[in-house]
Amino acid sequence: MTDFLLRLFVKNRNDLKNERVRAAHATLAAVTGIVMNVLLFVGKLTMGLLTASIAVVADALNNLSDAGSSVVTMIGFRLAAKPVDKEHPLGHGRFEYITGFIVDAVIIFVGAELFITSVERIFSPTAPSVGTATFIILGASILVKLWLFFFNRKLGKRIDSAALKATALDSISDCVSTALVFFSALASKLGWLSGFPLDGVAGILIACLILLAGFKSAKEIIDLLLGSPPSPEFIQEIYDFTAQYEQIVGIHDVMVHDYGPGRKIVSFHAEVPSDCNINYAHEIIDGVERDMYERFRCIVTIHLDPIAVGDEQVNKMRAFADECAKAIDPAFTIHDFRMTQGETVTNLIFDLVVPADSSYSVADAVKAVEQEIKRRNEHCFAVIRGEHPYV
Repeated sequence: MTDFLLRLFVKNRNDLKNERVRAAHATLAAVTGIVMNVLLFVGKLTMGLLTASIAVVADALNNLSDAGSSVVTMIGFRLAAKPVDKEHPLGHGRFEYITGFIVDAVIIFVGAELFITSVERIFSPTAPSVGTATFIILGASILVKLWLFFFNRKLGKRIDSAALKATALDSISDCVSTALVFFSALASKLGWLSGFPLDGVAGILIACLILLAGFKSAKEIIDLLLGSPPSPEFIQEIYDFTAQYEQIVGIHDVMVHDYGPGRKIVSFHAEVPSDCNINYAHEIIDGVERDMYERFRCIVTIHLDPIAVGDEQVNKMRAFADECAKAIDPAFTIHDFRMTQGETVTNLIFDLVVPADSSYSVADAVKAVEQEIKRRNEHCFAVIRGEHPYV
């Protein structure tokens, strides 16, 4: 069904790097969500009011908020697809994240309101009067929401959209909440737990599920806005891509700035042999930047780092420094290694990368490695610059 809708409404649907194609995916998801949720809202609200069931009314209002969220998501994609301008030279891609956060805020607000209303129903219970039509509406709702989950999840993965993934998560939580309403109505119909405010309790459970989904999704969006690290798979792709150039010995200090889907800026240091012609090395680096743009659609800036690759003594001392660093913590790594040799003292100059979750602070790690080098070889003096990784 999803593929059929894509073929019907999205032109050039496989050109996923095209902003217009991404926006068309989002529009399809939003319009589908609006239509489905409005129909479910009307059906559930009608049944909820006729049967005096707070749980059914709560579920109906949840569908109405979902329809509103779809509208906000569609607007967000439209704004995110705007081209760059003087005030926003990196584009408007983060509008998608902002609208995703608005959707989550609406979900949290609805969940809080339903929680309060359901608590009031517990203290002022009213037995709902449910019929066959109610069960038909609720059963159909579960099936529709389950389909919307798979639908939005597939589109979210296709265009790597945090907003659509959040919508998919909301759909599966709706399935669970509607299932609770269904069994609550069934219990009332069969007279189970007579005298127990089952309708209000079901409403509270639904509200808690809505709040949980809203807070979880909001945290993910906030992480993106604050600057969460890129996926390990994307970083590995960068390492694998640069490894195909034999002139590049290695890379380090990889940084990725995310300005919205399809708007990433990548920078890193590329190590090249120090005896390489500088003009030739610059030409190679320029080519890598162009090739990476074609491959990843990212703006790439590469800093050239010359290193000695044929000097046996330098290689030996680099291995020595790396061994000392790993003796303190196996997760430590070094780069930008240089060496100056005097008559009595050898200076080992390098950068030490300390993982963000290390038990060592950067300063303590630097001091510990310096002491370890001095302990193993009193003729060596370490000049270390410590840092946390950027990815």
